[in-house]
Amino acid sequence: MSQATYIKMWADTQRELDTMLQREREEFLEPEEDREKAMKMLATAYIQYLEIFRKLEAAHDHLIHQQRRAAVRQVLDGVIGRILEIKKEMVALENSECHCLDGILMDLKRVPEDIEIPIPKYFVKENLRILQEREKYLHEILLNAGLLEQEAVTAMTLEEGIKVIQVAERARQGRARAAFMRRIYLEEKRQSKKEEQEMGKNPDDAATCIQKVWRGYSQRKKTEKLREEEMIFLGMSLPPELEAISSLQKANVLQGEVQEREDLDFRPELRKTEGPHIKETLQDQITQCFLECRHITGRFPDYPPEKTGGSKAIFIEKHPEQVAEELAAKKEKERKEKEKNGKKEKQEVKAKKPEKVGKQVRQ
Repeated sequence: MSQATYIKMWADTQRELDTMLQREREEFLEPEEDREKAMKMLATAYIQYLEIFRKLEAAHDHLIHQQRRAAVRQVLDGVIGRILEIKKEMVALENSECHCLDGILMDLKRVPEDIEIPIPKYFVKENLRILQEREKYLHEILLNAGLLEQEAVTAMTLEEGIKVIQVAERARQGRARAAFMRRIYLEEKRQSKKEEQEMGKNPDDAATCIQKVWRGYSQRKKTEKLREEEMIFLGMSLPPELEAISSLQKANVLQGEVQEREDLDFRPELRKTEGPHIKETLQDQITQCFLECRHITGRFPDYPPEKTGGSKAIFIEKHPEQVAEELAAKKEKERKEKEKNGKKEKQEVKAKKPEKVGKQVRQ
């Protein structure tokens, strides 16, 4: 497994450890008087800490980063210490080092192998020299006591020595040759990539790419056709000809329903039932509109002529700017009409005045 897997295992185990510590603060805060309940709590925590210990030991053994290994090692030592503390409390509670944990294992859905304590690998690696010396010392004691027979050491013949040297030399030459060929291969590959970048893509590669795309498209079409044939064979769909006829029949049926609905005219009944109410509402709105215009302009507005839509023009939604523009245009029109009427009156008055009679000149 990769390093990311063991880093994730470490992170998950750290979260489980935090949950265990929080649970212990809540459950072990006060002493428990019931012996069986206290034993069950201790055994459950013991099994869960053993699982955390296995995960941390695996992560510590496979991690390469030294700082991470040191952090995991510190937590691992703390977990081992807590396991020993719980084991001591269990022994003091039952006065025995052998405990029956079958019921708790069944409740937690675990197997008996989960309560076996493995020896951490870093114990063996760090104490390897001491263990080797201890094993050598024990071997000498057994030899001196006559409990162990010393194996006879046979010397290697000249032919066997030559054969071992030849095998080792051939292996060395094979490794050197493989490394040399690898360097040549990488150099040729680098050179070919450089040439491709300078000269462009190879026509053979382009043809291969086109063939790949076309074959994929063709195979998809064949697969779709086979699926349609299978559905038709199973009776789950219709052939294209029958499906077109069926769709045409459905369209004719829908068109007939629409025609029937169009033939039924609900307008007379609607006019009879809703007409008076709508008429009254429109009259109230027209009256309100005229009153508001009189309040703004000081007089009632002119009723819209039939060419502009009649009363329908009153209900057209307009912006305040449009209303102001219409009022200004209307005022300008009235002003021009007044000026025009004033000019006509002056002309009429002037025409009615008698002409002055000139004095006769005496001869």
